[in-house]
Amino acid sequence: MIKPDLWIPANNLTLEPNALTAAKEQHSSLALTAGPGAGKTEMLAQKADFLLQTGVCPYPKRILAISFKKDASKNLKDRVQLRCGSNLSRRFDSFTFHAFAKRIIDKYRVLLTGLDELEPNYSVGMNRIDKKQIDFDSLVPFALQIINTSNIVRKSILQTYSDVFLDEFQDCTNTQYVLIKAIFYNSNIKLTAVGDTKQRIMGWAGALDGIFLRFAGDFNAQPLNMYRNFRSKPKLLRLQNEIIRNLDPSSVMSEDLIVGNDGSIIHESFNNSSDEAEHLSNLIQTWIIEEHIPPSDIAILVSKQIEHYAFDLMTALKAKEIPFRNEQSMQDISTEPVARLIIDYLLCLYGPRNPKAWTKVNELLSPFDIDEQTRISIIRNFNHFFKEQKKKFLTTDYQPPIKSWINANRALLKYLGLSTLVALSPEYESKSYLIDVIEQLENRIKDFLEQEADLLKALNSFDHDETVKLLTIHKSKGLEFHSVILLGIENETFWGKLEDERSAFFVGVSRAKERLILTESAERLLDSPPYRWQTSRSTHDEFFNYRVE
Repeated sequence: MIKPDLWIPANNLTLEPNALTAAKEQHSSLALTAGPGAGKTEMLAQKADFLLQTGVCPYPKRILAISFKKDASKNLKDRVQLRCGSNLSRRFDSFTFHAFAKRIIDKYRVLLTGLDELEPNYSVGMNRIDKKQIDFDSLVPFALQIINTSNIVRKSILQTYSDVFLDEFQDCTNTQYVLIKAIFYNSNIKLTAVGDTKQRIMGWAGALDGIFLRFAGDFNAQPLNMYRNFRSKPKLLRLQNEIIRNLDPSSVMSEDLIVGNDGSIIHESFNNSSDEAEHLSNLIQTWIIEEHIPPSDIAILVSKQIEHYAFDLMTALKAKEIPFRNEQSMQDISTEPVARLIIDYLLCLYGPRNPKAWTKVNELLSPFDIDEQTRISIIRNFNHFFKEQKKKFLTTDYQPPIKSWINANRALLKYLGLSTLVALSPEYESKSYLIDVIEQLENRIKDFLEQEADLLKALNSFDHDETVKLLTIHKSKGLEFHSVILLGIENETFWGKLEDERSAFFVGVSRAKERLILTESAERLLDSPPYRWQTSRSTHDEFFNYRVE
């Protein structure tokens, strides 16, 4: 156990003063606002390390982290494990709002009565089915209903945790906030809400305006701000700073934090999207071949309708044999828990000893909320299954990995059974969704094997995906790239409420670490234009005028 005043950040990392203050805060709730690249996730991981290493979070108390996206939840969990180690990180629960709500429902389902009554084997799907199924939008309201019904449930949760982290808090909806308040208001639990009001791009989904002020008032939270952006070069920071002056003047970075002239911002104008595609594909090819920029460190961002805006560009990339992936049409399968389980299992089955992958498999199979005896039994039985499958693979008459991996995967899924798979994520209560994820994973492995015949190299490609990324701005949130191309800085692209579009534009430009390309085209042709599509385009003057040299 480390004394709190002797604790230093894990891995000897240096945190900016306010980040260090937030990490070591023991007594107050915090409303921490921070811009892109400020290290919000790292601060939370360090705070978890502080609480667990010093005993400020006393055993057997736990830390609860609630995120708004599955990949963000996983990223935070992984980061905490990296900083704290496997043993201490077992006391760190990282969930999405949906997953957290479902855990409450699963444990206290009997408190739901009448029209809301649910059978023990209820599922979560797209629609409500009497007693048998609820939709995703009902998860948080049902959990709230349980909390409001029984103070015993609330006390049980309060007795479990010492601290709660709320990540990307600017995206919190009213229903989600009411649930948080119903559980933790007027309690001894310390809450740390982290986010960036400048990246509030989920207003269409019900994200609350002024949520940090409301939270600070309700929970007597100490406001803090992390101004420093460690991601982007100075030229890019100055551009971001000009946008911040409109979004949140109080968060403008001081000039002494933006010293230097590194970084590149280029404004490209084209007559049509065909010319745009040809120029950009040549540019990307140059970056990859001559500058040795990894394709995975290049992103093409579009505000919306990526399949239309980037159609010509995708065609040009394909013609030049530049590897790319449309993230809009194919979700990031590697972040799905069941996909991660399958990938790590196959790596262990067909490859040499892989302690990291094996640990991940066992962690997914043994949730932290089961008793130790049950956990040991699950792992023991799985070890026996694995040895039998390994023996099959090692026999001379067994098919080589390139042909046998699908059968090996199906054997794993059959062994685990539906209940184990569903426990990995609340979304898997929808069998169709679970099947779709597994099918997408298998298809993705097949795609990798067409480019790389070695199965282990193909599986490792999930962690080292060497493709140019095409994403919507919304999907790019939380990511960063060496070079970013932001397509279509036009009035016809950013046609929504100006405040929301300004935030979206800020999210897009702040993904770039070294280089940013902003494009516009006078004309964008399509064979069958979708709703709101206009062939003739006009420059979005405000967004281009933010550029500062």
